Amino acid sequence: MLRTFKTSVVTALCCTVLGAAVTGCDGDAMESWDPFPTTTPISGTEKIEVAGRSVNVSCAGEQQEGEPVVVLMHGGGDGLDKLAALQKTLSAEHRVCSYDRLGAGASDQPEGPQDFASTGKILTGVLDRVAGDAPVVLAGHSLGGLIAARYAPGHQDRVKGLVLMDATPSTMVADIKKAIPESAKGPAAELRAQNLAVFQGQNPEKLVITDGEVRSAGQIPVEVLQHGKQYLAALPEYGPLLEKAWSAGQRDWLALSGRSKLSTAAGSEHYIYLDQPEVVVKAVERVAAEAARPA
Repeated sequence: MLRTFKTSVVTALCCTVLGAAVTGCDGDAMESWDPFPTTTPISGTEKIEVAGRSVNVSCAGEQQEGEPVVVLMHGGGDGLDKLAALQKTLSAEHRVCSYDRLGAGASDQPEGPQDFASTGKILTGVLDRVAGDAPVVLAGHSLGGLIAARYAPGHQDRVKGLVLMDATPSTMVADIKKAIPESAKGPAAELRAQNLAVFQGQNPEKLVITDGEVRSAGQIPVEVLQHGKQYLAALPEYGPLLEKAWSAGQRDWLALSGRSKLSTAAGSEHYIYLDQPEVVVKAVERVAAEAARPA
């Protein structure tokens, strides 16, 4: 997730609470009152309340018994609208949802700085609403992939598969400091400063992006997709080092599971789901099929 350099050189580095009063009800009313009302599945786009904040959610497709709900997670600076075409394609065979994180798209702004724990709480609230007790496959792009990969190890009860689309590496802060030294001048120095500021929380989501080790998410199916077009190398002098660090970061994600697989989208830059959507669709379908099988 490196912030954009010039044009598109480095785009990568870029519950419902029961509150109804029941006093004063007659016997018939009490008999018909349901303390656990069913929730109508979301179809299309609507706002839901999570932890007192309004979150924009979109869902499509029919839920099949035993199959996971696929949840798409956008990259930094994007929103669910950018994933609309992918969601539509996948919804022909799967129940697929996406959402705008706080500070993105049509969701509320965060009340203050966020960390992976707080953005994870919002994700949990979204999953409670769109998936309920059903298993979930998280498919995240860039920063969305990093958030998904950080979330899955602590939620193995519901996250049964991952698809990481050129996910931001788990050591991106250290990687950019190493690839572009503090002594760098010109565009490289500007890129370094901009991205370190983004990692410190100067981004629309106010998310402080810290480095961390890759933790195991159990023996779930994981597909890691990395870009094949070496677009980061366009940065003078330091580009090849950025490409090398990014590639190493994608390999590191394999530690998420003993059932992880790394693939390269040869014709893609950072936005694999736009450059080669068929690659992403097939990866999601494979992971969803594996996640639906009995353990």
